[in-house]
Amino acid sequence: MRQRTVMSMLSLTVRGTLLAVTAALLPSALAPAAAAEQPQPPAEFGTDWHDPVTAAPPVPRPTGVRSCEVPLAKAQFRDFTPYRGAYTPPKGCGDRWSAVVLRLDGSVKGRQYDRLGHLTVGGVEVFRTSTPQPSPDGITWSVEKDITRYSDTLRRPGPVEMLIGNVVDDTYTGVLDVTVTLTFYAHPAYGPGTSTDAPDRVIPLDTPSPALPRNAERILAEVYATGSGGGCEEYWYLSVPEAAPYSCKAAEGPHREVRISVDGRLAGIAAPFPTVWTGGWSNPFLWYVTPAPRAFDIKPVVYDLTPFAALLNDGRPHRIEVTVAGVPAGAPGWSTPTNLLLWQDEGREVVTGALTRHVTGAPANSTAYTPGREHRLATEAAHRLDIAGYLDTSHGRVATTVTRSLAHTSVHRWTDGETTDALTAGWTDDETVTSGRTVTRTHRTYTMDGETTLGAGDRLRTVLTLGDRADTLVLRGGERTAWTRLDDTYTGDATYTANVPRDQRHAVGTTTERYRLHGSAGCYDRTLTAVQGTLTVDRRRC
Repeated sequence: MRQRTVMSMLSLTVRGTLLAVTAALLPSALAPAAAAEQPQPPAEFGTDWHDPVTAAPPVPRPTGVRSCEVPLAKAQFRDFTPYRGAYTPPKGCGDRWSAVVLRLDGSVKGRQYDRLGHLTVGGVEVFRTSTPQPSPDGITWSVEKDITRYSDTLRRPGPVEMLIGNVVDDTYTGVLDVTVTLTFYAHPAYGPGTSTDAPDRVIPLDTPSPALPRNAERILAEVYATGSGGGCEEYWYLSVPEAAPYSCKAAEGPHREVRISVDGRLAGIAAPFPTVWTGGWSNPFLWYVTPAPRAFDIKPVVYDLTPFAALLNDGRPHRIEVTVAGVPAGAPGWSTPTNLLLWQDEGREVVTGALTRHVTGAPANSTAYTPGREHRLATEAAHRLDIAGYLDTSHGRVATTVTRSLAHTSVHRWTDGETTDALTAGWTDDETVTSGRTVTRTHRTYTMDGETTLGAGDRLRTVLTLGDRADTLVLRGGERTAWTRLDDTYTGDATYTANVPRDQRHAVGTTTERYRLHGSAGCYDRTLTAVQGTLTVDRRRC
């Protein structure tokens, strides 16, 4: 029954408006609603199932322009030995591209855990991912990502390193066979000096004091923040203070916050996305066909550091650091590789200005533990940062203001022995960036509502709903110029017999993902449902 299906993920534009991506998707998104006929599911999971698939839209690709494909990596990951190779820019597509699309094709069979991986080119992390868990008969999967924003790095030859740490032995037999390619799409008027929206420089934060050019007029930082490693930080949202009887402890409870600082001064705050990997919530049968949002294409947290540009342009070393608040002291599990994205003023060698406002509220984080036959931990947290600055550029003085506010509420309930373990949680991350006459407002909401129970006969059941939502509004001179609304919702219900050999699990499971992207340029809407590993619904609306 194995079917080959492309796993594609929407890549947000670096400016965060989604407009260009949405517009590119419209020709296919406007097709009439359809529901593909699918085979009837078996009574329970067997030894094979549908290849991983997601409802997210494909990466938009330009048409009518020349394209060039470059192999980037090819490896079989059996242990923790990284693949190392060399990248050479394409010939025949110029050095300015309208799009660059990364594609990973993978296959694995047998038995294996979910594994985390990363890929760097010239020291710049361009892709972070996790893997599906295989069927005994084997699966294939693919992931696509728009990496146009790394064009500066891709114009030069450089080393390539890729690692998907894996363990292969008599029990865990799955070897991860992976190929990665890049496809370059020439700019319609490509040639030296062609203007694109990609940053002029991409600098990996491989040292706390990177050397920066002196004429930056816009600076973003992106952090591929992931809590993982197989320990408690993989489930950071379930951790409890020391006084509560639970297997994962953290003095400050479950609240986490990804922060970036410049010379010890807080420069950005963000809520980490509560990624669930394909073995998450003790139930791999939830994820065999449909992964949780972002699991295969881990998106970075993005900060606008432009108010600090005048300081960073002064030619002196400055310390830029990323930390994750709330992690127990000395605890492993968080990875925060960081890139700086810079747009430079072609008209000036040095751009000056000042940081004019820096107001940070005291972070709030409170937990209330209630013991009982069902233990209960309620958490509330919030934080706000307001910064502003200006730059005297070759095209005049430009003022930038960044306001960001975070909030987190959760209720964690569990019984002795954790035979019932439930969480209802929500995170909001609101950001307003004002640059000159343009205002961009983004409201992000992440939700998690689930329960795992271990009942009679060691039947383990997990019921879970996840939400990844974002509303973006762009105003210029007070007039709305663009808007988008993203809603990626996953629901799953799966049961199996724990603590028995694989062929005795008698697993059943139903999962549904609906991905909706509406905006000023149109809409995309797709729903997928899988039952016992069989895809039963593939419906497109709009």
